[in-house]
Amino acid sequence: MKNIQYIYFLGIGGIGMSALARYFNAMGKSVSGYDKTPTKLTNDLISEGIKIHFEDDINLIKSEIQNPKSEILIVYTPAIPADHKEFNYFKANNFNIKKRAEVLGMITEASYTIGVAGTHGKTTTSSLIAHVLKTADLDPSAFLGGLTQNYNTNLLLSNNLKNAELQTENTGLVVVEADEYDRSFLTLHPEIAVITSVDADHLDIYGDKKYMEESYSLFASQVRSKLILKKSIVNNIASGDRAITYSVSDTTADYFAQNIKIENAAYHYEVVTPTGIFKNMTLGLPGLHNVENSIAAVAVACLMNISEQKIREGLKTFRGVKRRFDYQIKTEKLVFIDDYAHHPEELKACINSAKEMYPGKKITGIFQPHLFSRTRDFADEFAKSLDLLDVCVLMEIYPARELPIEGVNSKMLLDKMRSTNKSICQKADLVKEIGERKLEVLITLGAGDIDTFVEPLKNELMKTQ
Repeated sequence: MKNIQYIYFLGIGGIGMSALARYFNAMGKSVSGYDKTPTKLTNDLISEGIKIHFEDDINLIKSEIQNPKSEILIVYTPAIPADHKEFNYFKANNFNIKKRAEVLGMITEASYTIGVAGTHGKTTTSSLIAHVLKTADLDPSAFLGGLTQNYNTNLLLSNNLKNAELQTENTGLVVVEADEYDRSFLTLHPEIAVITSVDADHLDIYGDKKYMEESYSLFASQVRSKLILKKSIVNNIASGDRAITYSVSDTTADYFAQNIKIENAAYHYEVVTPTGIFKNMTLGLPGLHNVENSIAAVAVACLMNISEQKIREGLKTFRGVKRRFDYQIKTEKLVFIDDYAHHPEELKACINSAKEMYPGKKITGIFQPHLFSRTRDFADEFAKSLDLLDVCVLMEIYPARELPIEGVNSKMLLDKMRSTNKSICQKADLVKEIGERKLEVLITLGAGDIDTFVEPLKNELMKTQ
C-alpha cells in the first residue's frame, strides 16, 4: 500500500466506494475515477479535488494514468458490468485490480476494527456507534454506508490520520459497515462485530437463505474478540450461543430496553445492561427498530468502557443518516420523508414508524423497486408491506446491474397488492402528479434513482405551504 501513489475507482459514486476515495484523497494519494452518472455525491467528490468522468472510454483513462503500474491500484465495485470497456482494459493489461471490500480489509487489518453487518440496520447502527465513540473522545475513523447528518459525510478520519501519510502498521480505531453483498464482509476480521439481522436478501448472489446464513456464520467466526447478535437471530448464526445478545423487548437478552415512551417525536427509555440499568436514555430517531439499533450501540460502548453519561449524550445528539427516515418537509400541514428502504422488512419498518409518529394521518408512499431479481424473489412480501400504506404510488423497477426479467415489473407488484388505492406513475409525470394530490404524510422509498426526485418534489410541494 505504501508504494501505491495513484488509485482509480470504477464506480466511484457508490456510497462505499466514495468513502474509500475520500480516504485515499485525504492520505495525499492521487485519486480519480469513473461513474455512470453524475450525482450530488460525485459533485461533492469533484469539489474535494477528485477527478471523475462519466463515459466508459479507454482513451480518458490512458490520458490520466501516467504512473508505473507498480504504483497504481484499480478499485472496482461488483456493480460494474462484465462488458465494461475500462474494466476489461485494466484486466487485459494486468493492472493491480481489487474489489472495494478487499481494499477495506487491507486498510482495517492492522486496526482495532468494529464491524456492523446485517440485512437491515447496519448503516444507522455503525453511524451511531461511530458518533458515540466520537462523543467519548475515542477518535475513531469510520467507513459508513450513508451520509451521517451529524458530519455530512460517509467517512470519518481520526485526528492521527488527518494530513498523515497512509499508514499500514496501525490505523487506530475504525468502525466499518460490513456488507454481505457478494460476501464482501469476509475480507474483514473485526475485534468486535454486531450482526443486526439475517433476513433473506441478495438471492441473486446466494441462491438460498441458508447459504446467506452460512456466510454470516463465517463472518462471525472471523470476529477476534466479541460478537454481538440481535437475540432473535442467535439460532441462525453458527456459534451464536457464545454471543452477547441485544433486543428492543426480549428480557432474556443481555441488553434490552424497558419503559419505552414517545414524547415530542423522540423515544425515551431505559437500557438494561449486564451491570445495571441506564436510565433517561433519549433517541430522536423514529421507529422501534432504531431503538433496537441504539441498544446494539450501547453494547459496543460498554465493551469499550465508555461511561453511561457519554453513551447517553451520544444517543441524544445523534441526528441520523441521510435517506433514513430523512425529513424533507415537516410542517403542521405536510410531512415529507425520504427513506432508502428497498427490502420488504425495511419498507414495513419505515411505514410502521410513520404510522406510529403520525397516528390518524394519511400515509402516501412512492416506491421504486430495486432490482428485477429482488422484486421477483420477494414479490408477495413487497405487496404485503406496501399494503400498509394508505396510498401507494409505484415507479418502474430500477435495474441497477441487471437486465430485465420477463414478467417481472411494477404491474406485477400492483396486482398482488390488496389495497385499492394504488397506481403506477412514470418518472416524467411524477412531480406534477404528486404535486396535485392532497397529502398529509408523503414518503419516498427506494435505493435506485428515486433520490433524484426528492428535491424536485420538495420544491413542488413547498409551493402549497
